[in-house]
Amino acid sequence: MADITLLIVDDHPVVRNGLRSMFAAAPGFEVLAEAADGRQAVALAEDLRPDVVLMDLRMPGGGGVAAIAELTRRGLPCKVLVLTTYDTDTDTIPAIEAGATGYLLKDAPRDDLFNAVRAAAEGRTVLSPDIAARLVTRVREPRSGSLSARELEVLRLVSRGTGNREIAAELFISEATVKTHLTHIYAKLNVKDRAAAVATAYDKRLLP
Repeated sequence: MADITLLIVDDHPVVRNGLRSMFAAAPGFEVLAEAADGRQAVALAEDLRPDVVLMDLRMPGGGGVAAIAELTRRGLPCKVLVLTTYDTDTDTIPAIEAGATGYLLKDAPRDDLFNAVRAAAEGRTVLSPDIAARLVTRVREPRSGSLSARELEVLRLVSRGTGNREIAAELFISEATVKTHLTHIYAKLNVKDRAAAVATAYDKRLLP
């Protein structure tokens, strides 16, 4: 069987070097390239067509969620396996909604990482146990048009008077993604602007 080809995306050179060395020492893998942010990752994925993209989430110059969404939008065949230190709902849910095949934490054992990459290459969903348990709990909670974790995060920043550009920088996403979240928020809350969205959110006790 052909080696599984990889693109490693992380803003820390030490992490990228460590992952490259780890996969180079294991049979069945080939690291094609490294990227330091989401924008570079999209360009390299478009050019190199790796089987799996190992994607960090919070990176200056282009976050992982926006990159995953762009890879999905372009219809690239690569599978995205998130590899990060962040395990909150505001990180996991948007990444999965954007199109990530799997979500693994950086403290995962080496063999678990190898197995996750193999599974992702085959199109199988891979989630760390903690993430899987949280998602199951979330699905079981009663929901009726409620805002997603990322939408709530955007709305909290809007309530503080934060502009779209600053929100994008704070959450490591693009301004276009912020606008998309706002569009969804307006639709779910049946409002037409930022002020009405904030007022309605407070009325519904969606904001503290």
